[in-house]
Amino acid sequence: MPEPAPEVAFVGEADIRSDFTLTDHTGRAVTEAEYAGDWQLVFFGFTNCPDICPTTLAYMASVLDELGPRAEDVAPLFITVDPARDTVPVMAEYVSAFHPRLVGLTGTDAQVAEAAQNFRTWYERVEDETAPDGYMMAHQGYMYLMRPDGGFEAVFQEQEQPPEELAETILGHIEDEKGAT
Repeated sequence: MPEPAPEVAFVGEADIRSDFTLTDHTGRAVTEAEYAGDWQLVFFGFTNCPDICPTTLAYMASVLDELGPRAEDVAPLFITVDPARDTVPVMAEYVSAFHPRLVGLTGTDAQVAEAAQNFRTWYERVEDETAPDGYMMAHQGYMYLMRPDGGFEAVFQEQEQPPEELAETILGHIEDEKGAT
């Protein structure tokens, strides 16, 4: 008779953290400290993305709308992985198309790389002569929910659940945190 598989135990916390120095879509230098005390819903992408980014940002906007007044407790952050093209004016125009509370963040190549490393996300420039400027950016499509202290809470993908379900999940985290303080 085969032995039962060992039970998997999870301990500790993922080393995913909100830690960055970037420039917001209004041209203001910001760090994660700007959002201390707020939950953060963070997505990495780029403005020339043909599908994942606009779909995910529209989804994030729907989640914010579903949160109603509690959306004030959540900082929705879109961090570019293409700072060469995603300048402050480009980011300002782009995020305004999705939601008035969405914050676009850009910076130098080094600043963006450091932010991506801290969130443990991946991106890469891919040459493509049919794309704008001859390249696309391959990247992960995760939304990170970060606690008010900047620590990691959860990760989501847009197609995993309808926006109202993600809003309910986020509200549950907000209520749990409020009850614990």
